[in-house]
Amino acid sequence: MTMNRVRIFLIIATLLLVLISAQAQMRWQVADSISVGEVARLTSLQELVNQAAHTALEKFAEKKLTQEQLSITLIDLRDPQHPSMASWRGNERVYPASVVKLFYLVAVHRWLEDKKIQETAELKRAVRDMIVDSSNEATQYVLDVLTQTTGGYELPPKEMAAWQNKRNAVNRYYAALGFTNINVNQKTFCEDAYGREKVSRGSNGENRNKLTTDATARLLSEIVTGRAVNQAHSSQMMELLKRDFSGTSKDNDDQGHGFTGIALQKVAGAKLWSKAGWTSTTRHDAAYVELPDGARFVLVTFTTDHANERDIVPTVARVVIDGIASVK
Repeated sequence: MTMNRVRIFLIIATLLLVLISAQAQMRWQVADSISVGEVARLTSLQELVNQAAHTALEKFAEKKLTQEQLSITLIDLRDPQHPSMASWRGNERVYPASVVKLFYLVAVHRWLEDKKIQETAELKRAVRDMIVDSSNEATQYVLDVLTQTTGGYELPPKEMAAWQNKRNAVNRYYAALGFTNINVNQKTFCEDAYGREKVSRGSNGENRNKLTTDATARLLSEIVTGRAVNQAHSSQMMELLKRDFSGTSKDNDDQGHGFTGIALQKVAGAKLWSKAGWTSTTRHDAAYVELPDGARFVLVTFTTDHANERDIVPTVARVVIDGIASVK
């Protein structure tokens, strides 16, 4: 009787192992069939990003553009439910200049949707000026509203710690969403910060705003695809980010004519939404582009120590525009 039970147990165990093995094999076959196509597409997308980076580095070699001064992230949104991403030094922390305003823009709309703040005429005006005109003064007001902090004279250490904790509200929001390696808790200034704003930044600037092209591209793609906030708020953000790059401009460095838009001027039917950043040491652009052939992509390019080289960003964009259709 005992032997029969053992035999029955062994037979059942064997059958279970066969079944499990068969199911596992089926899962791997499906995974392999998906991953092969996906790997091929990602490889092709990565090759395109590498080509864009090398093209820019070669073109500006005489200007001493180095790998460490360039970061690129590309997200292919032709299938918005299954986006593909590739990058060149995409997780390197860089001072973002005005590109950080994208993060404050989304935070405002998230706070509004969650009814943590109330929309007023003044807030609406400030958000518009922050994105369309890239106003630093408007950004300062927006960050005050988001974090319920204000600038001013220096505070005693205990009070300053409490102030800084409140100022980190936007950082906590993005950390909860899985954003890493970024810092978004500082105001932007035309000249310099003073008082508690300067203290918050750190004596050596250790608490300055920092972004990666990967994080920036992810956020912009979530704005574009309506994942950041609801559709109504997404539409409002997209309207503010829309850029006209046609013709000429009184300001050759405006957000439509001085960055990715340069590469689109000869592409009939192309559309652009973007947020640029430019200081004495940085020149960045975070762009969403739609091409008449159906291509849809987010392209974020950061450059450092070459702020006056207007053609680095569009050089990267031209390679992507010319090559994105070949990525299958």
